[in-house]
Amino acid sequence: MRTDDWRLTEDVDDFMDRAGDFLRSRPGLHIAALTALARLRARGAAAYGPEAPLFGRLEDGGGVRAAFHRLPSRGLAPTPLTEGQADVLAARLADLGHRLPYVSAEARTAAAFAEAWQRRTGAVPTTRVRMRLHRLGTLTPPRPVPAGRERAVGEEDREQLVRWCAEFAADVGEDVTVDAGSWAGTRFADKDYTFWETPDGTPVSMAGANPMIAGVVQVDPVYTPARLRGRGYAGAVTVAVSRAARAAGAEEVVLYTNAANPTSNALYQRLGYRPVAEWTVVDFAPTGP
Repeated sequence: MRTDDWRLTEDVDDFMDRAGDFLRSRPGLHIAALTALARLRARGAAAYGPEAPLFGRLEDGGGVRAAFHRLPSRGLAPTPLTEGQADVLAARLADLGHRLPYVSAEARTAAAFAEAWQRRTGAVPTTRVRMRLHRLGTLTPPRPVPAGRERAVGEEDREQLVRWCAEFAADVGEDVTVDAGSWAGTRFADKDYTFWETPDGTPVSMAGANPMIAGVVQVDPVYTPARLRGRGYAGAVTVAVSRAARAAGAEEVVLYTNAANPTSNALYQRLGYRPVAEWTVVDFAPTGP
């Protein structure tokens, strides 16, 4: 395998024309990439900063075998790679002088690329977070269902929605600003949201769902304020959103959890979600000036 087997481009439309079928061939596993690329095409690269995005596909035998994207000011996000594919990709990017703040990938891919990147560049890798991708099997509502009902979030709920998304981002350690001014440019803006509310109409939990892509809906985020946790609200609203996704025709419904959070992992498994892949984000300490 040669480094130039990785075909690079800064044109997202060209990339999707050539690698889109490969990404859609396993849409559940590739949902993070498909979502990020759809968002980029909708918003335009300029919305992410002055740096150009970068996309790559690995071709072998006339077909695409792997791919990656890197959005402006973001890290590398490859599809699952073999050790050899990761090594050749690291060599190609290092030879071109790229600097990467992090890699976010399936766990074995992240480990292989991080080792190769350190060897090629000297950048020291540190694991930031381990996540777990789950796919919905048989949806199993919680018993008992907490008192109350689901309700679609409307424009009149915007202030509370923005506040809860900001609290969620802080809870999971996302380095983003989520407020009324920045809302349209965040990853939270293009979702459909549902509240779970008590019988008196007070919202107590929320769940979001990304637009369906290639037959897949990703549930994200799920949030309950700390003072209201442990009452079944998150399970109830997750079931509501998951059921709606299935009713809308989703062939797969997926979500990510923090692998180190036993409470959320146990909850989603009780609801019928099953682990399908481990995911890791590895930060790279900068080297040199």
